[in-house]
Amino acid sequence: MTVINFANRLQDKFIMPSLKTKLQDTKDRLSSVVCTIPSATVTQALAACGVDSVIIDLEHGAIDYASAHAMIAATAGTSCAPLVRVAQNQPADVKRALDLGAEGIVFPLVRTVEDTRSAVESLRYPPDGTRGFGPFLAQSRWGETLTTYPSVVGPELICCILVETIEALENIESICAVPGVDMLIIAQFDLSTELGVMGQFDHPDFVSAVRKVENAAFGAEIPLGNVALNEAQATDLFSRGYRLVGGFDALWLREKALQIQSWCKT
Repeated sequence: MTVINFANRLQDKFIMPSLKTKLQDTKDRLSSVVCTIPSATVTQALAACGVDSVIIDLEHGAIDYASAHAMIAATAGTSCAPLVRVAQNQPADVKRALDLGAEGIVFPLVRTVEDTRSAVESLRYPPDGTRGFGPFLAQSRWGETLTTYPSVVGPELICCILVETIEALENIESICAVPGVDMLIIAQFDLSTELGVMGQFDHPDFVSAVRKVENAAFGAEIPLGNVALNEAQATDLFSRGYRLVGGFDALWLREKALQIQSWCKT
């Protein structure tokens, strides 16, 4: 087998529906898991189950860049999109995550139109953006080359904005009007804390804030995601027009362990 033929076969292996395609071209109900555990094994198991995306958490998780690279690689051969939540909305953080092979970035603490534009531009190479060139690892993750990666993978990269501050609420319509935003996720724990009602997701102030985000996102036809800690919550969110629901690996593990412990008590 020639080197060229082998490369073509490798590339064929990675032809899967991108998350962007799923969001734009289908009405599918999509799933995601926020991965805070630095484990390629956990990520591989999630991807093999058919989870549509994992969010590798560099903001709050115990994950370093080497673990993130392994976790991204663990999704290869599946249709699970490896997204990375960066620690801050900074081009250097975004560049490094994308160069590990991430399919997109989840941006925390986006408060303004300027923050949003910066996020969008950090995913794109000049002249359309500010991303520095260096996909030396990413090219292998996607079965591409240095010269083909920008044109093949670049258009599929996801820009996901977390809505988690009062300032973002105040600017939500303008944020949704920025071209290049692929998805919004309501960070309900952060947002409820900002509103002074931490964890009180039925509080009128929190409910009103969520409705404002929903109206803006649906009006701009931007897919919306949220946390669902159980099936009833997921069903409710989907019935309201949400496209993606998710949970947290560490919380699920803890919940399952507590359930098993309950079996052992008399």
